[in-house]
Parts: sequence; C-alpha cells; structure tokens
Amino acid sequence: MGAADVVPGVSGGTIAFITGIYDELLDSIKRLGPGALKVLAQDGIGACWKHINGAFLLTLGSGILLSLFSLARVISWLLMTHPIPLWSFFSGLILVSVWHMLRQLEGVKASTVVVLMVGAALAWWISGMTPSGAAEPELPFLFMCGAVAICAMILPGISGSFLLLLLGVYQPVLTAVATLDIPVLVTVASGCVIGLLLFTRFLSWLLAYARHFTLAFLTGLMLGSVNKLWPWKQATADQLFNVLPQTYEHLTGQSAQLTLALAMGLCAVVMVLVIERVAKTS
Repeated sequence: MGAADVVPGVSGGTIAFITGIYDELLDSIKRLGPGALKVLAQDGIGACWKHINGAFLLTLGSGILLSLFSLARVISWLLMTHPIPLWSFFSGLILVSVWHMLRQLEGVKASTVVVLMVGAALAWWISGMTPSGAAEPELPFLFMCGAVAICAMILPGISGSFLLLLLGVYQPVLTAVATLDIPVLVTVASGCVIGLLLFTRFLSWLLAYARHFTLAFLTGLMLGSVNKLWPWKQATADQLFNVLPQTYEHLTGQSAQLTLALAMGLCAVVMVLVIERVAKTS
C-alpha cells in the first residue's frame, strides 16, 4: 500500500482490496475515536488495544511507513528514467484489480452498470485535470492537503498522490519524506489522521448499507484511473494526451518499449493473482 500511494495515479486502497483486508482496515480505523478512549478508561490498555485491532493496525502501518520512506526515492527515479515500464506495471495492476472486484458484485443489473460508469467518469475526469504549479506551500494548506489526500488513498482508484499533484504539493511532500523534514511531515500526517478518522466512518456506513452499489462505484473509480496510468502520452503546452504506442514513437522518435510494457503489465497481473491466492489461504 505504501509503494502504491507514492505513485500519482495508484491508490493504496486498491492493494487493500486485492489482499482482502479492506473491510477490516476500515473497521479498525473507525474504532479509533471516543469509543476507544472509553474502553481505555474503563478496561485498561489491553482491552483498548484489542478493541481497535491494534496488532493489525500496527503491522499494516509499519509496512506502509517502511515502504514510503524506503521507496520514495526509488519511485521518483523510476518515474523520471523508466516511466513506460512503471506505468505499464500499474496499468496491469489496476485492470486485473477491476476484474477482481467485478467478481465480488452479485447480480449485475443496469443500475449497477450506471453506478460503475459514474465512478469511472469521475476518476477519468479527476485524473485528466492539470496539476497546479504551486510552490512552497504554507503549513495550514499542507494540513488540508493531507486530510483530502488520505480520503483518496483509502479509496480504490483515486490516488492520494495525484490529488497532492493537483494541489501542487506532491513534490514538496515527496521531498519532505526523502529528507525527513519533520515540520512538514508532522503537519501532513496530522491532516491525514483527521481526514482518515472522519472519512472511514462514512465509507464504512456506505459499505454496510449499500455495499453492492458502493463496490460498483469503487470499481468504476479504479477503471477510470487508467486514464492517468496509460504509459504512452503526447505532451502539449498545458496537458498530456493518451496516444497509441506507434503514435508515441512517431511523435517522439523514441521507442514505445511495447514488449517490455506488456511484460510489466503481465507481471502485475500474475502478482495480483498470487497475492489473491495467498490471501485466501492465510
């Protein structure tokens, strides 16, 4: 999840869905609130730790943080030097994840398709927006950005990193992670905590009372995010457009790396299938 959240266009929520921990993640986060404090006061630390599913959150959170801090520079380097294979890998990841989620929808009806298409259109529109060029953001603005981005990071298909890019703070936040800029990290993390505690309650309610349509909408979000992840793009003065590999070669004079791109997409598909099998047997 940490590696996915570093890449603009990919959501850690997608990984949570693939591995089958999404519902447990939302439920555990939802318990982090006044109820946990009440259990702590009445029954002690042990009961509170069990109430919030502390072992799960600690293990998952540690993995995310370790991945964020260890892979931030690697992902930045890959985005600059090997963008086509990287985007191809994540495109394959998203497409096989869409297939994975479609299998969870029971009884697909016309209304289900409509909800799915609305989600896809929303993600397509958001991913096609032009990033802001803001520089040197103030701490209050960074707090707000953290609160907004974390809501996206928990949603499959909507990338928190891309929202940070749209808000013009992706590079400052990535730099802060790489250089351990404590004030910036604490500010963004505080915004993330507040946003996460509020949004997970709403999302859990939707999954409890309208699960079928919520899953359809989330699947649409994932499908629409392919707009951002498409490896071959034509750059204009203020925007990027998706093009076919042969068009990319004609426009840029560079190799489309089609064989490598297909291989990386296939690797992503195989990885998801392996993860899914391991998740079912664990």
